[in-house]
Amino acid sequence: MSTGTLTSPKTTTPQESPPLDDVRLTFPRVVRSEWIKFRTLRSTIWTLAITLVVMVGIVTLLSAVGASQSKGGEQGDGSSIVVLTLATGMAQLAVTILGVLVITGEYSTRMIRSTLAAVPRRLPALWAKGVVLAASIFVVSSVAVAISLAVMQMILGGNGQAPDLGKADTVRVLVGVPLYLTAIALFAFAIGAILRHSAAALATVLGLLLVIENVFLFPWKPFQLISPFLPGTAGSKIMTPQAQIDLMSKVARSQDAVGAVLGPWQGFAVLVVWVAVLLTVAAVLLGRRNA
Repeated sequence: MSTGTLTSPKTTTPQESPPLDDVRLTFPRVVRSEWIKFRTLRSTIWTLAITLVVMVGIVTLLSAVGASQSKGGEQGDGSSIVVLTLATGMAQLAVTILGVLVITGEYSTRMIRSTLAAVPRRLPALWAKGVVLAASIFVVSSVAVAISLAVMQMILGGNGQAPDLGKADTVRVLVGVPLYLTAIALFAFAIGAILRHSAAALATVLGLLLVIENVFLFPWKPFQLISPFLPGTAGSKIMTPQAQIDLMSKVARSQDAVGAVLGPWQGFAVLVVWVAVLLTVAAVLLGRRNA
């Protein structure tokens, strides 16, 4: 009679088990997961590429037109920095679309349920998406500004029309462009988180930035009082040359306008308040509504 050898199952010793710190859900890990989702989407890459190409392309085109129209030997005053402001106005459309789709895309595909299941407290997922979006837009727009500046120096530097980096006003515009685009992206992101529908969110954001703000330019006293505090009007002050701001203020005074005249950083602060309020509303609704 033979006896079989009983083999006890292998047990995992405490030294072999993963430490609790390695499986704990932390905000940096949530940010990392959102970054992986963000960079692996084709729409994200294309939208960021379009933002870069649009800004640099418009700056190149307008700089070439300005150089061709300048008289030989004529020295400019470096006010061509306004070209960058015009290019940013077009690039904000791509940034707005990306800001909305970052959040509404998950609702349309129902992937938001998996995201919230992985992050039960919910709010870290919202903040992580915002951090990834803001960082990406700021980096890409900063690169676009650097390339655009190099292009302007190359095309306009010969006749003195290139932006004067010795002026504080010029530096403020160069810094203001990525700040403005980042804030606008978060503005669109917050509205997308509130409405949870791509078409509705895009219509709302573009309506506020392109339609409502133009309607409020009509010389009616209630419009004049509200217009300076609209998100696009206020926020764009940070990337507007001071000479242009002074000119607009002079025109407003000549027309007996009664609205407030905000400075560059005051206007940007108004936009930041818009973003903060909308993100707060989005956070409250995320905690109360079903995915």
